[in-house]
Parts: sequence; structure tokens; C-alpha cells
Amino acid sequence: MTGTAAPGRTAGIAPGASVTAVVGLLVLFEAMSGITQMGITPLLPELAAAYGLDGSAANWIGAVQLLAATVCVPLFGRLGDLYGHRRMLRVALVCVAAGSLLVALAPTPALLWTGRALQGPLAALLPLEIALVRDRLSVPDARRAIARLVGALTVGGLLGAALMGAAADALGDVRTALLIPAGLAAVCVPLSFVAVPESAAAGGERMDWAGFALLALGASTLLAGVFALERGGGAGPLVAGPLLLGSALLAVWVRVELRRPDPLVDVRSLADRRAGPFYLAAAGFGVVYFAAQAPETTFLAADPHETGYGFGMSSAQISLVLLPAIVAAVVGSAVAVPLAHRIGYRSALACAFGLVAVSFLALAARHGAVGEIVAAKVVTGLGLGIALSAMPTVIVEAADRSRSGVATALYNNVKTFGGAVAGGLMAAVLATSSHNTPTSNAAPGEGAYVAVWLLCAGCAAAGAGAALLARRTEGADSGVSR
Repeated sequence: MTGTAAPGRTAGIAPGASVTAVVGLLVLFEAMSGITQMGITPLLPELAAAYGLDGSAANWIGAVQLLAATVCVPLFGRLGDLYGHRRMLRVALVCVAAGSLLVALAPTPALLWTGRALQGPLAALLPLEIALVRDRLSVPDARRAIARLVGALTVGGLLGAALMGAAADALGDVRTALLIPAGLAAVCVPLSFVAVPESAAAGGERMDWAGFALLALGASTLLAGVFALERGGGAGPLVAGPLLLGSALLAVWVRVELRRPDPLVDVRSLADRRAGPFYLAAAGFGVVYFAAQAPETTFLAADPHETGYGFGMSSAQISLVLLPAIVAAVVGSAVAVPLAHRIGYRSALACAFGLVAVSFLALAARHGAVGEIVAAKVVTGLGLGIALSAMPTVIVEAADRSRSGVATALYNNVKTFGGAVAGGLMAAVLATSSHNTPTSNAAPGEGAYVAVWLLCAGCAAAGAGAALLARRTEGADSGVSR
């Protein structure tokens, strides 16, 4: 599924390049990304309490970052294709560093959400890095490099989930603990000027600013309707209006992209059976990887004496519960490449999503003991680790080298957009099921969490089916034929 290079762009292996030389500091950047993304998960209950946020408002802590990522990922990916992926990588790191510092020091919820929005380019780091290594390495070496980058992301997530909760408890202040990822992001900025290689820029193409504006406006409007639903908007105009307008804007965006010779996003690839089903699977991945995090955290933090479920856990205790699952994700990421070499990337993805579906079904059926939750989440982590490592490879190999940045950006965009929309829907399910507890605090019913987990199981099963629908390709290098 390897594309051919476009005119005006140098493709292939850089003279004397090796996996180690090309990956270099990119591994550190992905580790920082994992710490920043996963480290905030166990802190959500205490962070919401520190700012006096209710459950609905607290959901925006995660939702704002996903919304910003939906807009930033295709923009940074396409600008990287046009002007150099290293250049846009540096811009993304500056934004992340500034946003992380603002998240740690924000005196008000509005500034907290602003900082989370500035962290949106976190999702653009991996597509930019994948484009860099694909530009400079052979297909086999690029696969190993991508596996290392994804492994660094999962290890960073492991460290973030394991240490951030404990750091918040030790420091006695959740916002002080958030200075840790802020400091790491600040260190990455000057390091990006040391030894990161630049990719060749595409010639004779222009930036599709009209496409970007329509995508940003359409996605933002659509998600505004989803989160209005979360806040109890029902079927009223505050929900229906943004949903209809956002859908209309995205429909116009698709028409504009189809007519442009150099679109922001190659939407035709969504209908191509070589890559389209993998994008559909990426949307399902976003649901279980992003959207399920906040509900699981609030379930573990819920006081069983008040709600009838949960375990009343602190941030440190939630970190310990998440730790085995993230270790399993690291293992899954490590075995993804050899597994795919044996059975094919297509089959490996189907198996990975199958594991995730089974784990969420088990969680929906049995969640009354910590051991049951840990066991289910370990299976989830193993499946997600395999999928996280395999999906970027199959998608980038389906793309032309001159658009590898935007191809992987589209993958991340579909993934984060799926997570953002599902996050709003899950929050709406939890909000509409809220009931008054003995202490007069509104809390979701236990059945709402079961519904969320069943939704995740369904999305994972759909992802497995989508992977199997992908068209088989010929050629020894593709690795996707089975």
C-alpha cells in the first residue's frame, strides 16, 4: 500500500539514514505526549473539585482538548506536507508547552479550558513524526520507527497514569502536580532544534484555507450541539440548531474538498476500501480510547455510600487501578509488529478490536469489585496497544508520500473527533440518568455506566468488522493483505 512520490518531492531513504538517527528525539516528544494526555485522567475528580465544577462542566476539561485537536490535526498535517513537518512539529510543541503551563497555573475555569485548547496540537505530534520517518526511511524501517514512537506514547501514558495521581497526593495540590507535564513540554521545545531532521516539502501545492475554515466551523458547531445535549438541552433549538448547522457545514466542506485539486483532506480516501474502513475503525478507537476515560474515572471515584456504586478512590488509587491496563497497552504495542508480520495488519487489527469489545462486555456485566475492573481493563489495554501501533502503519502506507502528513493527520482527526462526539453523548447519558443521592448531590445511575460500556463494546465490534472489510492488497511490503 505504499504510495508513490509526487512530483517536486524527494522520496525515499535519506543517505546514511537509520531508524535510530531518524527517530532520535521524537521518542522523547511522544513520551511527553503520553504523560500529558494520560496523566490528567486520574486527576479529573480532584481538578473539578479544585475549580468547583459540576460533572457536566468538568467534562469540558477533556472535551475542549479533543475539540481543539479535531481542528489542529489536519491543519498541522497539511502545513507540514507543504512547508516541512519539523517546522510544524516545533510550532505544535510551543503551543503544547504554553497550554500545559496555563492549565497548571489557571486561576479560573475559563483559563483552564483555554489552556486545554492550546494543548490541542498534542494530537498532531504523532502524525508529524510519522511523516518525518516515512519521508526518510524504507518501509520496513519506517514500520519499526512507528512502533517505537507508539511505544513511547504508551510508556508515557503508563508513567502519567501511574505517577500523576501519586504526585498530586504527595504535593497536596492537583495544580502543582500539573507543573510536571508543563515542565516536560517546555524542555521539548529547545530540544526540537537540536537533531530532528526535516522532511522534503511538497512543491506546486497550496494550503486549502477555505477547507480548513469550513472544517473548523462545522466540527465546532456540531460538537457545540452535542455538549448542549449534555447540559440538558433535550431536543430544543440549542441542541437541534447547532447539530443541523454543523452537519450542513460539514456537507458543504465535503463538496468543496471533492472539487479542489489540492484539498486539506483527501475525503475520497474515506470511500477507498484500501484505507476507508481503517478510518472507520479509527473513529471506534477514539470512542474507547478517549471518551471512556472520564466515565471510568468518575465511577471509580464515586462514593458507594452515596451512589450505591463505585469505590470512593483518590487520584493515587485511581492511578494504581489504571496501571495494569497501561502496562498491558505497552505489551500490546510491543507485540503488534511481530503479530502483524505473522497474521497481517488487517487481521491483527480485527483481533485487537475483538479483545476490546469482549473486555467492555465483561465490564458491563461485572464491575462490583476492583479485581473485576482491573481484569477487564487489562484486556482492554492489550487490544488498544495493538490497535494503536498497527493503525497508523496501515493508513500511512495507503497514502502518497507527498500527503503522508495529512493522511496520518486524518487518522488522528477521525480518532479525536469520534472521541469528542462520543464523549459528549456519554456525558449526556450520565447527566440524563442523574438522581439525587442521600446527600442531595446529583449522581448518574449505575445503569448509565453500563450503557456507556455497552456503547464502547459496540464501537469496538464495529471497528473489528471495519478492519475485515478493508480491501486485501497485493505485494510483499504491504503487510495488510491478510
